[in-house]
Formats: sequence, C-alpha cells, structure tokens
Amino acid sequence: MDSKIIDQLKEKYEAIGQDVNVQLEGLLNGKPMTYWDYIQTDALLNLQVQRTTLPDEMVFIMYHQITELFFKMILVEIEQVAKNDTVDVTLFASKLMRISRYFDMLTASFTIMKDGMDVDQYNKFRTTLTPASGFQSAQYRKIEFASTELINLIDKRYRKTIDRNTSYEHAFEHLYWQAAGKDYETGKKSYTLTVFEEKYKDEFIKFTEFYNTHNLWTKFKALPQEHRENKELIKAMRHYDYTVNIKWVMAHYNTANHYLNLGGKTTEATGGSEWVKYMHPKHQKRIFFPDLWTEEELQNWGSNI
Repeated sequence: MDSKIIDQLKEKYEAIGQDVNVQLEGLLNGKPMTYWDYIQTDALLNLQVQRTTLPDEMVFIMYHQITELFFKMILVEIEQVAKNDTVDVTLFASKLMRISRYFDMLTASFTIMKDGMDVDQYNKFRTTLTPASGFQSAQYRKIEFASTELINLIDKRYRKTIDRNTSYEHAFEHLYWQAAGKDYETGKKSYTLTVFEEKYKDEFIKFTEFYNTHNLWTKFKALPQEHRENKELIKAMRHYDYTVNIKWVMAHYNTANHYLNLGGKTTEATGGSEWVKYMHPKHQKRIFFPDLWTEEELQNWGSNI
C-alpha cells in the first residue's frame, strides 16, 4: 500500500482519537460494496404502498416520491450557499443554476402526471387521499423559507400589515399557503392545515430562525455592490425565481386543471382548498427576489401565462 495513503489514514483517524490499525482490521470482515446496497434499492422499491387496486395510483405515488427526493437535493444546494460565509459570484450562480435545473426537470416531468394517468382512475383513487394535500410538503415549504425573506411569502392581502418587527407567530398565520386551509373571516382552520402545523410548525420555526438571515435573497443583498450587479448572477437569480414561481407552479396548475376541471366544473382539491386561487401565480404573486424585476414585470407576474 502507498505509504502516503497510510500516513493520511493515520492522520485522519488520530484526529478523531481512533486507532488506524483497528479501522484497517475492520475492513477484513467488511463486505464488498454493491450497487443495490449503496443505493438501498430494495428499501426504495418497497416504499410504494397503494390505498386502492387501481394501477395508475402507483404512478401518482412514485412521481411524488421522486419529487420529494428532488426537493431534498435542492435543499442541499441551498444549504451550501447559506452556510458559506465567503460566497462568491461563481459559487452563488453555480448553485442557483443547479437548483434551477432540478426545477426545470420537475417542470418538464409534470407530463408524466398530466398525460400519464387515466382520468377515470385518478378521480377514483384521489378520494382515498382525502384530506391529504400537496401543500403539506414540508420540504417545499423549507425551500421557500430558504429562498427569500418571509415577507415575500405572506398572503399578498396582508403584506402591508407585516414587517420584520412582526412576531413570527403572527407572520406564520398569514403565510400565503394558509389560504389553502383557513377561513380568514372566522379564523377556522381545516383538518388538513391543522395536522400539518401540528407535525411541522415547531420544525419550521427552528428552520426559519436560521434562514431568516441566511436565505438566498438576504445572502445576495449582503454581497459587495459589484457582485450584486454581476449580470450572470442576476440572470441566474431571475431564472430560479421564474422557474419556481411561474413555470413549475403553472405545470402543477395545468395538471390539476386537467384532472379537476371536468366539463367546465371545478372539483374541490383533496385538502378542500380553492386550488385555482391558491395555485395560480397571478393571484398570490409569489416572488423570491422582487428587486430584480421591473415594476411592469411585478404587476404582470403570472398574468401572461
């Protein structure tokens, strides 16, 4: 064995108080790595549990599981920017374009759902999903929290009443996706929203305590002025914003419309939300990086789709 490698191994294990000889001895009894062990193929392929006997339900389950894996990849990329104190233009733009490519792929892949499931089958198995809803994706909410300042995720009807001095509890109650499960006149929340908050609210609060000052938008604004004016970085920022908040959302919207708008009659979402007003970007105007868009672009956000 190369003596340089042995020295590096000694240095590695001594740094954590371990005997390199014990570690090497352990290799004698270790099994060779295989693809299926590394990827955990058997475990992965046993995660699909149908609630019905309808075969197209499997498409629905697997597609959403794949989407959640992509969300995890996106969060890993964002974290590398958020936790790096010396982010430069090259790294920032590179990570943003990686994230955008993940969302580009998700956007294009929506045809798997839109054109890949029988409408009849979908409208049979979807009733067994009630009251679950796609807005209960905790990872997607984290992507939003990690991308921009909280004010940009507030329901647009209440943004003028909330600022950085507003308590998180109050702001949380007015996040745009609350509209998918809350009657603002009575304050009553749906079961779908209630159980979602019971499971994730504390986790969200802890998550946003860090990302309140480390989200992508705040990190960008903290860069030196010459970097904030870098055309490639601005292009990457705008591409990400448009991809996530218009292209991907509209792909989701059009898929929902394909299955839930039958004969001109809009069917209620499984979570009970008014999905048309909740999902379409022109209604909520979700924009991560508002200062990078012209006033005209902000006003017409999602209207020309």
